[in-house]
Amino acid sequence: MTDLLYSEEEEALRAAVRDLLTDHCSTADVVARIESDTPHDLALWKSLAEGMGLAGLLVPEEQGGQGASAREVAVVLEELGRAVAPVPYLTSAVVATEALLACGEEELLGQLAAGRAIGALAVGLHTAPGAAVKAVRLKDGALHGELTGIADAAVADVLLVPADDGGLYAVAANAVTVLPQTSLDLTRPLATLRLQSAPGRRVGDAEPAVRRALRAAAGLLASEQLGVADWALTETVRYLKERKQFNRPVGGFQALKHRLAQLWLEVVNLRAAARAAADALATGEDTDVSVAVAQAYAAPVAVHAAEEALQLHGGIGMTWEHPIHLYLKRAKADSIAHGTAGAHREALAALVGLQAP
Repeated sequence: MTDLLYSEEEEALRAAVRDLLTDHCSTADVVARIESDTPHDLALWKSLAEGMGLAGLLVPEEQGGQGASAREVAVVLEELGRAVAPVPYLTSAVVATEALLACGEEELLGQLAAGRAIGALAVGLHTAPGAAVKAVRLKDGALHGELTGIADAAVADVLLVPADDGGLYAVAANAVTVLPQTSLDLTRPLATLRLQSAPGRRVGDAEPAVRRALRAAAGLLASEQLGVADWALTETVRYLKERKQFNRPVGGFQALKHRLAQLWLEVVNLRAAARAAADALATGEDTDVSVAVAQAYAAPVAVHAAEEALQLHGGIGMTWEHPIHLYLKRAKADSIAHGTAGAHREALAALVGLQAP
């Protein structure tokens, strides 16, 4: 394992992403956007993907990317989590990109890396690494079937669809019927895909591509959850320093100090787990174990942090105008994305030989 502390380059990347999000992704804008028919902020996505080149961090330079690693992607996801940014970064720049890297599909990979196209893997957001994946039927060279719970499908240009012949097919989004689903997290909407004689181009074998993509998604999702938890803790501390009761700051009461101290410890531990998972994905060492540990720990902490923020903000936290509900919904939705904490604990037990009696 390498040094898990942030490098100077990673801190510089964080500062650049945070500055962009501060200027173009205020929480008031996010609240207003999710009330519209276009929850995704494609202008912000263009700035991230094309302007800063962040869509291609995982793609080698010779294939049109930045040649970075999962550590840099983790930093970006931390900041996107802090802003609950409504952009398809996890789905396109991580999941779809990792699937295409496994397939060796250079043309489409270059389009995603340059931000000229948005990709989505047509696998339910709830699917854990190693879990069974629903496939559509391949008949007479066309794809038929229905897939549910696909994140960010509404803005995807290309969908990567597993078929029953074992292949992964690239399908143009305009060849598929995309039906919006009711989503808890309105900043990452889900959809049902209906394929009726949809043409597709085989880009590789589905099983290894999906396995690699979902493992990377689960490991790096922990960094997004870290961003959510860190925002919740930071904003709650700030609020409790300003809010007064009985002519003294609420944060001065011992019971609240204890709750915040406990939450701080949980967030610090989550940072260590998330960094370990990102480093493992970057180096290829103990990857399965590190990802399982991170996801077994991340979901409960992110949800707890958001719940504490909601309660400790008092009545203001219950209003639609205040952004806390965005973070609670993202934390709740992330807690079942790419496998629940319980599923990852079971996977971890199997990996280290601690099977239940």
